[in-house]
Amino acid sequence: KARLAANNSRPAIINVNIGTTVKGAVDDLDRVLDILTETGYTEDRFYIHCDGALFGMMMPFIKQAPMVTFRKPIGSVSVSGHKFVGAPVPCGVTITRMRYVMALSSDVEYLNSRDATIMGSRNGHAPIYLWYTLTLKGYEGIRQDVERCMRNAHILKVMLEQCGIKTMLNDLSNTVVFERPREEAFVRKWQLACEGDIAHVVVMPNITIDKLEEFVQDYVNSRARVSIAAAKRIASEARAAEASEGSDAEC
Repeated sequence: KARLAANNSRPAIINVNIGTTVKGAVDDLDRVLDILTETGYTEDRFYIHCDGALFGMMMPFIKQAPMVTFRKPIGSVSVSGHKFVGAPVPCGVTITRMRYVMALSSDVEYLNSRDATIMGSRNGHAPIYLWYTLTLKGYEGIRQDVERCMRNAHILKVMLEQCGIKTMLNDLSNTVVFERPREEAFVRKWQLACEGDIAHVVVMPNITIDKLEEFVQDYVNSRARVSIAAAKRIASEARAAEASEGSDAEC
């Protein structure tokens, strides 16, 4: 808010996160719009992009989630096709207002059409994958996937906490954040994404409760191995110190 007020003479471009990469945080779009109004920005002086790479596909199926809609003065929304939808190739969809599409598009004479993409040529398989998955599952199938993800994320959080592991789970997220495992072999085995002293698990539709139980049990065993190794090291150091003291006393 302070930076908007300090730069009120300039237009604003704002990225609103719908699920951050590490912690799954969701920005409050309505609060952002209120702040823009409070700092004197009219709708023609700001552009808002909503980045919904993962959670953008899930949010419409969660009752308590805030509404992200073009009825509000946003400029665009993007979602990934290879994350929640599960396309086998990296891809994404950006939805924007027609006036922005027209500003970017250009006539391509040899195609006898207009092109609105940034790169021009693109993978033609990606939209087929998206169409197939959306058609196969339908609204109800996707809703059930979202419900399963959210439920299993909560179950994982509870399981970890019951084992004495500190966790964090946003109400609007399927990303469970917890203490970074100290055993690197465990991190590599489960291909955990780590940042600083935390790691996370993104609970997707294909993850079963059995798989979550296996993960938690393995994590508990990993912590035990680390603790036992630390105890043995301390004991070994103590014995060495004791032996050294005894040797000095004999001298």
